[in-house]
Amino acid sequence: MTTPANGGGGPEPDHRGLVVHDDPVAYQAALDAVRASGDTVGFVPTMGYLHDGHLSLVRRAAAECAVVAVSIFVNPLQFAANEDLADYPRDLPRDLDLVAGAGASVVLAPPVEAMYPVPLATEVRVDALAGTMEGAVRPTHFAGVATVVTKLFALTGRCRAYFGEKDFQQLAVVRRLAADLSLPVEVVGCATVREPDGLAMSSRNVYLDGPGRTAAGVLHRALEAGAGLVRSGERSGDAVRELMAAVMAAEDGVEPDYAEVVDPANLRALGDLIPGSEVRLLVAARVGTPRLLDNLGVTVPVG
Repeated sequence: MTTPANGGGGPEPDHRGLVVHDDPVAYQAALDAVRASGDTVGFVPTMGYLHDGHLSLVRRAAAECAVVAVSIFVNPLQFAANEDLADYPRDLPRDLDLVAGAGASVVLAPPVEAMYPVPLATEVRVDALAGTMEGAVRPTHFAGVATVVTKLFALTGRCRAYFGEKDFQQLAVVRRLAADLSLPVEVVGCATVREPDGLAMSSRNVYLDGPGRTAAGVLHRALEAGAGLVRSGERSGDAVRELMAAVMAAEDGVEPDYAEVVDPANLRALGDLIPGSEVRLLVAARVGTPRLLDNLGVTVPVG
């Protein structure tokens, strides 16, 4: 038996079949009622301005779970003072239409004051995974991510939570916090969705102008070059880093931030690449105004 998404009380489904909550407590109660009926919950946390990468997560959740909940919340905790919080793209009506079409039935879209009614005295940090790459460039970012994700997991309750691999370091941080805090959440990583030229889909791609959009494809080309070098027999992590950085630096209008080769389990930078092991290549660069990131997994050949 499937419990109505509103748990029998609170707001009714709208014309799209969505129950939209701006009150986190009502959202929590609705999903508690769903589980009480014996149904499973899939959860997709987002900051809105959705693209097909987000929707692929919703569709997978809908295929695997009875009820799919989506959060749409631009989290101020993960933006530094000089970052683009005020300019971050928002279009809630469009987002609601998209998630309804992809199979969601419950949405949490709260105002900031509902999520943070008083200044927070608690912060969640995953320092073992958050100090390098994005964490080095944006020192406060992952504490903001980890704190809001922990809060969203607490509100959503027992569920399968779906995250894209495009933000691979974020995925690693979320997996670790869920494990360390014994949260009743199964974190599911999903493959990056790409444009035809390989560019990873991102809400920030909207900021790319014509030349910038063309140049942005270099991130994926750099990853493919690095992966090709590994597959050809290169066993030096530094050589792979240098090649990826050089590919990005050669593209007009691109300012590389980093090119890295890490152990996907713990994000430690790798020197020697061990045959048969899995490694993750990660790059980030500023392309005009937006700062973009991408990654690719590769198996080190044996022999």
